[in-house]
Amino acid sequence: MQRRFKFRHVCAMGVLVAFGMVMAPTAPLLAQLHLPPGAGGGDGSTNAPVTFTADQVEYDREHSLVIARGAVEAWQNEHVLRADEVTFNRETGVATANGHVVILEPDGQIMYAASAELTNNMRDGVLRGMSARLAQNGRMAANGARRTDALINELSRVVYSSCDLCLTDPTKAPLWQIRARSAVQDVEHKMIEYRDATVEMFGLPVAYFPILAAPDPSVPRRSGFMMPWLGNSSALGAFGTVPYYWAIDDQSDATFVPMLTTKTGPQGDVQYRRAFNNGTLLLNVSAGYVANALQGSIVARGQFTYDDTWRWGFDINRASSIVYLRDFHTGLDLQGSLNLLPSTLYVEGFGQGAYTRFEVISYQSLSTTVTANRLPLVAPRYQYSYFGQPDRWGGRLSLDVAAFNIVRGDGTDTRRASLIANWERPVTGALGDRWKFTLHGDIAAYDATQDNNQPNFGQVGRIDTARGLPQIAIDWRWPFARDSGSWGTQVIEPMAQVILAPRTGNSQLFRIPNEDSLDFDFSDANLFGFNRFPGIDRQEGGTRLNVAIHAAWYLDGTTFDGLVGQSYRTYKDDLFPAVSGLHNRVSDIVARGTFAPAKWLDLTYRTRLDAKSGATRMVDATTSIGTPRLRITSGYTYSVFNSYSYYAQAAPPPASSQFYSPRNEVSLTASSTWGKYRITAFARRNLATNQMVAFGGDLIYEDECFILDLKFNRRYTTYLYENGATTLLLQFTFKTVGQFGYRAL
Repeated sequence: MQRRFKFRHVCAMGVLVAFGMVMAPTAPLLAQLHLPPGAGGGDGSTNAPVTFTADQVEYDREHSLVIARGAVEAWQNEHVLRADEVTFNRETGVATANGHVVILEPDGQIMYAASAELTNNMRDGVLRGMSARLAQNGRMAANGARRTDALINELSRVVYSSCDLCLTDPTKAPLWQIRARSAVQDVEHKMIEYRDATVEMFGLPVAYFPILAAPDPSVPRRSGFMMPWLGNSSALGAFGTVPYYWAIDDQSDATFVPMLTTKTGPQGDVQYRRAFNNGTLLLNVSAGYVANALQGSIVARGQFTYDDTWRWGFDINRASSIVYLRDFHTGLDLQGSLNLLPSTLYVEGFGQGAYTRFEVISYQSLSTTVTANRLPLVAPRYQYSYFGQPDRWGGRLSLDVAAFNIVRGDGTDTRRASLIANWERPVTGALGDRWKFTLHGDIAAYDATQDNNQPNFGQVGRIDTARGLPQIAIDWRWPFARDSGSWGTQVIEPMAQVILAPRTGNSQLFRIPNEDSLDFDFSDANLFGFNRFPGIDRQEGGTRLNVAIHAAWYLDGTTFDGLVGQSYRTYKDDLFPAVSGLHNRVSDIVARGTFAPAKWLDLTYRTRLDAKSGATRMVDATTSIGTPRLRITSGYTYSVFNSYSYYAQAAPPPASSQFYSPRNEVSLTASSTWGKYRITAFARRNLATNQMVAFGGDLIYEDECFILDLKFNRRYTTYLYENGATTLLLQFTFKTVGQFGYRAL
């Protein structure tokens, strides 16, 4: 049921202005009325004539009256008045309107009144039985209103809401409304102040305020106190805050969030934002007492444009402890996880087909499991990328140049300069077969110390070396398509790639420091490629053949798309762990299948199978079924190889498979959108340990004037020195007025 705001014996606030709403003339009579000096409109020339149309016009010369009747429309400057009857007194400048009075302000606000009397150049006036439509669906009504000097509107018995009335029963109270004994609207400063105000929901009072002030709905930002927040936490106890928003000027603002708690000391949070002509700045500083000690955090972000090519910026994240962040949840989200906070200073440039970036990166550890002096300081890192236009031979050249210096207090210090060059030339054969010839080269120079420490655990402490790896690849694919009419279109596409390159072997494990290849995952996504590692510190070499068969079927909205592939090499490569799927000459089998028979069903399945036994080594499956009314999505993840545990310490022997901890997890999400309601629920379970990971949900109700958001989350895993946690968030948003809520941890 939709709701509309009900106006009863009331007058709108902020709408007393002479001659409001501009409308097209509907009467056949058009006239101009010249008022005496000082009796004109409040805007523009005081001697501007009043132009009006009406069905009938009567002139009373004895009393200096002009009486217009029937569909009267009068306008002066930017103000327009419509009524059943309007009487103009040419001597006093008084305009009296009766019957279906409608006034439109120059800013778009619309007023309705039973009658109105406007004086003093339309700057003063009295309106009776008036209501108003404001910006953002705001609606206000009052028994009477008095306007003074076109700046202040005083209203009595005021009701305000942004809710619609119920179409089937307009007498019903709206979802929420503010009912006050009186109100004052400051037209100049766009503020509305209510006295003896009661907030009602469904006609029932829920809160009382002796004084309640709010910006006019047309104002996007205004200084003042915001709605309070209440909550409860196992660490903080009961807590509450009343934020204050300061609109400093048109370019900057700040939010002050003081917080009082029952278990710890007070906490304060300040967020400052400023927009410059060439960029933006965000600054968030907070401080509070935790464990009888003063702690805090700082977040600073900025990005500034120098010209059309260059810009620079910074992103700083620092905190005193992980416990402080966990308990107080600073207002501005920190980049990275709460265990590890990065800070970056950068300069970057953009050109046609080119990009360059120079940056410095540091990290702060807030977890006792990560020693601060083992974290890297990247000072600096430089990268340049170029992608050229087609040359005379039909090929394209691309380049990636990079250099970095990584310093650790305890661990490997690495300096590297690298160049990656790639030239590729696509060709289409006479039979529709597609070829691509690629010349690829990686060159890198290293200078490292303490390589025998983490994260490399090498055999020597000092490394000073360089290497280059040229590779040649020929890609071939031959798509066959058949249009079967009512049976849709079928596509079969054999694919093959031959790569010729020198052998690299596992000797690079001991003579090359590793900074960018600490994890990898073999799947259909990287079956075709020069290197299965994400970086170049570990290089896959040797002659190898990658093959796959791709098939698809498109039938009246039904789609099936699948791929099965495998990789072959001329030798066994000990660079890859035994269970990675790339250790032997014949790789594991990778496959992907997507089945979407209709809009309400979508299944995607990725897997990696042992080449000999067919045993499953990796599964990534998702299923989504339903419509917006009810949508259920499930996921399943399984892998015998967890790269995070593999690189947490010195590498085990390649043949060892007991070292790697598997991942085995299932998830389920259900969502529903029903009219004004949105509901989401989720759950995750670790099948390897047979324990729940987390579950929760989100319930949102939103209409034209109100938002209710209820979030619940239960986490079972240990995080931030907690053995699980429960979070409850309840937030009410009264559109055009503000929001408040309750939070529990």
